[in-house]
Amino acid sequence: MEIKKSKDLFNEAKKYIPGGVNSPVRAFKAVGGDPIFFSKAKGSHMWDADGNKYIDMINSWGPMILGHANEVVEEAIIKAVKGSTSFGAPTEGEVTLAELICEMVPSIEKVRMVNSGTEATMSAVRLARGFTGRKKIIKFTGCYHGHGDSFLIAAGSGAMTMGTPNSPGVTTGTAKDTLLAPFNNLEAVKEIISKHNGEIACLIIEPVAGNMGCVLPEEGFLQGLRDLCTQKGIVLIFDEVMTGFRLARGGAQELYGVKPDLTTLGKIIGGGMPVGAYGGRKEIMDFVSPDGPVYQAGTLSGNPVAMAAGYATLSQLNNQPEIYHQLEVTTKKIVAGYADT
Repeated sequence: MEIKKSKDLFNEAKKYIPGGVNSPVRAFKAVGGDPIFFSKAKGSHMWDADGNKYIDMINSWGPMILGHANEVVEEAIIKAVKGSTSFGAPTEGEVTLAELICEMVPSIEKVRMVNSGTEATMSAVRLARGFTGRKKIIKFTGCYHGHGDSFLIAAGSGAMTMGTPNSPGVTTGTAKDTLLAPFNNLEAVKEIISKHNGEIACLIIEPVAGNMGCVLPEEGFLQGLRDLCTQKGIVLIFDEVMTGFRLARGGAQELYGVKPDLTTLGKIIGGGMPVGAYGGRKEIMDFVSPDGPVYQAGTLSGNPVAMAAGYATLSQLNNQPEIYHQLEVTTKKIVAGYADT
């Protein structure tokens, strides 16, 4: 297969972009070879700069749950662009999307739009700290919550040492406020909480871990965390950037029947546009500025084009439950195919 244009583009990109890519996984360093530069996509197929056709098994790392160039999403984006690409002011689109999210996700009573999953998790943790007046957080070894400093400790790759940053630039002081627990080990979480009683602001977890392989929660694990957090006044955060609107209409919390205090969202929520969100119990979300003391802002938060794409995507998922049935059937077929190879 000829990929000359991709190679040429990669060599050119390295002159101006660190590593030639804008997100490290795209460099193919973990698997070898040169990255492929893509030019178009439709449905389940993508074409690279050399014209080669591929079956897309990645879906842009999650957002393209309806496939590429979905007509409803495309039409919504075009209509929004004709209005303006940005107002820097409130719009009807952000209200309708927020209302739909609150309808779909069991635990969300209020939601704040941001621009990425990382921004959502960083903001949720800051909010939990402001709400509780505590500093420390618990995360699970191997769980990935974006590239915020507090999360780059045992994030599924690199160093796995307690309190050791995975990345230069993350201070030891920041790392020490992040307490690590092994996934699916409720007793370990109890020990950490006992040792740091009254110091822990929140516990953040991917309900289904995705960055260390697809690891399911054992029966009773999520409910056990819910009970512990309730007993100790710890804010339970479900990072549903990957699982949200994918495992079920209402995400992992709907599938497993466990409600967190806060939920972070991304990927699917934007229909391919850069959107994130965090939301949850009203009494906690009311601590966010301008109503509350916890500051969070963004020039492009609630961007009209992104809101239109998100609403067009989520409304299809909400109104067509057969999509999730087909996802389940297709996923099982693919898994069975891999098992036979």
